[in-house]
Amino acid sequence: MTGPVGVVVPTRGDRPDLLREAVLAALAQDHPVDVVVVADGVPPETVRRQVPAQARVIGNRLSPGLPGARNTGIAACDTELVAFCDDDDLWLPGKLAAQVRLAATGAEFVSCGIEIEYGDRRVIRLAGADRVTAADLTRSRMVMVHSSTFLFRRGALWVDESAPAGQNEDWDLALRAARRHPIACADRPLVRVRWGASHYAARWADRIAGLEWMLARHPELAVDPRGAARIYGQLAFGHAALGHRLDAARWASRALSARLGEPRAPIALAVAAGLIPAPRVLALLHRRGHGI
Repeated sequence: MTGPVGVVVPTRGDRPDLLREAVLAALAQDHPVDVVVVADGVPPETVRRQVPAQARVIGNRLSPGLPGARNTGIAACDTELVAFCDDDDLWLPGKLAAQVRLAATGAEFVSCGIEIEYGDRRVIRLAGADRVTAADLTRSRMVMVHSSTFLFRRGALWVDESAPAGQNEDWDLALRAARRHPIACADRPLVRVRWGASHYAARWADRIAGLEWMLARHPELAVDPRGAARIYGQLAFGHAALGHRLDAARWASRALSARLGEPRAPIALAVAAGLIPAPRVLALLHRRGHGI
């Protein structure tokens, strides 16, 4: 595969320095690219001033939010392969070439390892395998299968725009891809994921809605005890962060019923009881390269 890769970079235009770095890193890859920056909820003219001239800038023509912006970018590409990069992340040298080589072997969807940056710390997260299955993504969200690592054949898959507030659209996409064929993984850190600038980390009502959407859309997530306990624990933590003590206790109980050793349940109960604030828990986890 010698043709360029379409690179879709959605943005709200509110972090111009990070956006410029993300676009420059994509343009610097040792494989030709067609970078499409999708302005979501902001005039394209504003974003055009923030990025190098080699990148195309268009407005989101579909539903407002991240899923619609991603689909707008896919539709605007005229390439065999499409890749995603969030506007606060950074592709490292060799990322695209390694993934294109895997796609050339017949892989429909490709990921890679990541380096999580939070404050002054960087933590490497790898899949530990050269392929990721649907069962893997049911048991664990697998943070290294991150949207900024996605490379796939254009037209094979689209982002589901019904994802509430754009929550979990990337997990849903990866799950659907893995059901078709295992995801190929270049399992070394080729993307730097910057957690400190995330728009999504503490939007608890949206995160709860996104998890409930995933459970309704993918009922198999409630079958694997470890995977179910993780989601129930996350729901417990989200409710605890919002001060919903009874809901937090209910979901924590379900988490422990699914898997007695689920660590999110006691953490959620501690937050619900006021023993530790939710932002403090997140900060401690993020410094270790983990989320709730």
